[in-house]
Formats: sequence, structure tokens, C-alpha cells
Amino acid sequence: MISQKWSKLIKSLHLKKFRKAEQLFFVEGEKAVLEVLAAHWPVKALFGTADFFDRFPETAYAAEMSHPCSASELEQVGTFTSNNAALAVVAIPQYAPFAETAGEWTLVLDNVNDPGNLGTIIRIADWYGIRHILCSADTVDAFNPKVIASAKGSFLRVKLHYGDLTPVLNQAQQAVYGAFLDGDSVHQLALAKPGGFIVLGNEANGISDAIAACVNRRITIPAFGQAESLNVGIASAVIVDNLLRLSGK
Repeated sequence: MISQKWSKLIKSLHLKKFRKAEQLFFVEGEKAVLEVLAAHWPVKALFGTADFFDRFPETAYAAEMSHPCSASELEQVGTFTSNNAALAVVAIPQYAPFAETAGEWTLVLDNVNDPGNLGTIIRIADWYGIRHILCSADTVDAFNPKVIASAKGSFLRVKLHYGDLTPVLNQAQQAVYGAFLDGDSVHQLALAKPGGFIVLGNEANGISDAIAACVNRRITIPAFGQAESLNVGIASAVIVDNLLRLSGK
């Protein structure tokens, strides 16, 4: 069973302040847990049903501690309404500071608040081979359980860096593209060279004035209907797909 100590710790990791204090987060569900273990991230504790450990006996030795438990216990400490397999408590990785690389695309998120949107954007970055996402300090935490669930295993391959975006964008050696309603059509851009920064803004307010001042190429997705706007996750996919296509990827 899951001890009271571990149960209390896992439940505390639902909140950002405790994830930050403990430098831990959790991953739940069979597929996601197996991906974390296969990626050799430092798993501090692994909780799984008897069936999970019977089918994947090697996992019992892949974590610092392994604990058999029931599916109902997993549901009580996690966020999934039905988790009949496993949950892993994992150390938050410490990434090297971001460094711009010529020819590479980098996503930049200015106060993206919704965990589902961030998880979707991480998956999109992974799909298109984007290795880094820069996030403003007020963007939702990458290790929020809902972000992890939405990102599937893509959070293992895309590095998210949090901090003040202005210095990085002001010192950028490549173009800084920003998504606006009044920009140039992303379908017909002329790119001098591949690579650069793609800035996406808050779900309700778009890109802030401070970050807008760092953008040197305003772009938009042209509308052919009457919708007021696009979800930021959907917009990121359309923009990234077009920019990579136009850059010959």
C-alpha cells in the first residue's frame, strides 16, 4: 500500500510551491511511467499494481524504491479518474541555460495559462523536432500534473526554460516572429533563412506590450470564416507547420 508519508507527499505535488520546494513531480498511467523509466530519468519512487509489476518486472529495479499498491490508491493520490497501473515520483531535471542555435526554431510562450494548452504545445514541439521552449515566469508550470498528462511523453524530449524573455529576445541573432491578428500571412512569408523564435501569447490577451516590442516579424494565420480567434495550441501547430515548410524542412 501507499504509506501515509508518500500519500501526503504525492498529494502535495499537485501544487507548484511544493513541487518547487521538493524538486519533484509525478507521472501517472502505464504508458507515461514506462516512458519515464525508459528515458532513465531519476525516479525516486514507483507505485504500481500487482498486475503492472507482473507484466513489467524489470520496472521494480528501475526506481530507487518500488511499492505495490491497489488501483484505488493510485486514483486517490493522483489526478486520473481511472489509473489502474502505475505512478512515478520523479526528480525535476536541471537544464543548462538556453543558448540560441543558428538554424533552429524555438517556441516562446508569453503567459500561457492553461495546462492543457501547454501540454499540447509541448507535443507539437516534439512532433516538429523543436528542442526548446522559452516560457515567461507567469506561464503555467511545465510539471503541473495536467501539463504532464496532456504532453504525454513529449516532456521528456523538449526542454522548457522559465524566466525573463526580454533579454533573450533582444539579443537574438535570428528573426523573432510573433503571432498577431494583423501580421503577414504565415502561408506566404519569405524567409531569409530557416530558424528563429516563434512567440505565442496569452489565451485571452495575446502577446504583452513588453514582448511585442521584441518582435521584428509580425505574422498571422489568415481567417476564411467568422471565428474570433484560434486556441493557442492549434495556432502553434499551424504556425510551426508553415514556418518549417517555408524553410524547406
